[in-house]
Amino acid sequence: MEIKQFTATKGFIVHKEKILILRESGAYKDGTNIKKYGVPGGRMNLGERFDDCLRREVWEEAGLEIRLGRPFFVSEWRPVVRGEQWQVTAIFFECFTETSEVKLSDDHDDFKWILPNEYKHHEIINNEHLVFEEYLKFIKNDD
Repeated sequence: MEIKQFTATKGFIVHKEKILILRESGAYKDGTNIKKYGVPGGRMNLGERFDDCLRREVWEEAGLEIRLGRPFFVSEWRPVVRGEQWQVTAIFFECFTETSEVKLSDDHDDFKWILPNEYKHHEIINNEHLVFEEYLKFIKNDD
């Protein structure tokens, strides 16, 4: 089976010490995490800058303008989507926004602002559990 490879950017968007999570709706075309929560972000287009990608994805998914902070983790996962084997490499960034007013795209049907250490109380996408743990270490070391 041929593997399709993608690079993605994902944002831990901070507003008043809480992180934004979005729930994937059944309308999402890839549909690998329906009814699960995850942080905003997505695939980079060929030739697109990583910062432009993350700003675009967050705007499309949540209607938020963000300021990028530092990257804190790189992750990889290999889902099978519509019978295709994918390899996704994602760079996770801490980001900041001035507002909590979210405007969801059709790809998502719910959102929450959560304290990072409460992620286990939500139906978080499996491959993001480790990322939340790494983020908790990142912000602890930042103090």
